[in-house]
Amino acid sequence: QVHPVESGGGSVQAGGSLRLSCTAPGFTSNGCIVTWFRQAAGKQHEWVSFINPDGRTGYQDSAKGRFTISKSKAEDTVYLQMNSLKPEDTALYTCKTSGGRGYLGGVFCRGSYGQGTQVVVSS
Repeated sequence: QVHPVESGGGSVQAGGSLRLSCTAPGFTSNGCIVTWFRQAAGKQHEWVSFINPDGRTGYQDSAKGRFTISKSKAEDTVYLQMNSLKPEDTALYTCKTSGGRGYLGGVFCRGSYGQGTQVVVSS
């Protein structure tokens, strides 16, 4: 199984930007989908954005137009560029793999969540 490692969080003022990274060695060659999630204090865990092996992406409504997900195959890293941040974006952001190419890919991509990276946006 792959164990993602997230980084890039921090504290910014509203309107600022951050770029989160999710490094998951092997996710490219195994055809994993990579999804970013977040959980704010007292709120439900929610998905934010995903990227498929073929590069197709999806965004939660709250992220559309502000966040951009991308990946570096060479680095086995998925990025989440977050612009125009709002206080309601404050949360612990984690990434997780799923899907996979074939049986072995499926086993590999059935990953766990990483430790996460904290994002704090102040007004």
